[in-house]
Amino acid sequence: MLDDVYSIILIVIGSITFVGLFGLIIAFPIKWCWNYTIPTIFGLDTITWGQAWCLNFLTSCLIKATQTNTNK
Repeated sequence: MLDDVYSIILIVIGSITFVGLFGLIIAFPIKWCWNYTIPTIFGLDTITWGQAWCLNFLTSCLIKATQTNTNK
């Protein structure tokens, strides 16, 4: 019984850690693309790695991918 609880806790902590690290890794390409294009085109400042991570988080909250069934 207690082993099952520890297994569930370990799975939850591992999942949260994986999702967090994946989000942080994805922030680097966002930062590089932003810093390469946006300051040149619009004259805005470059962003930091933390700002890229926040931008990734915000866009994932605002823009959700949806699946539609086209088979009728």
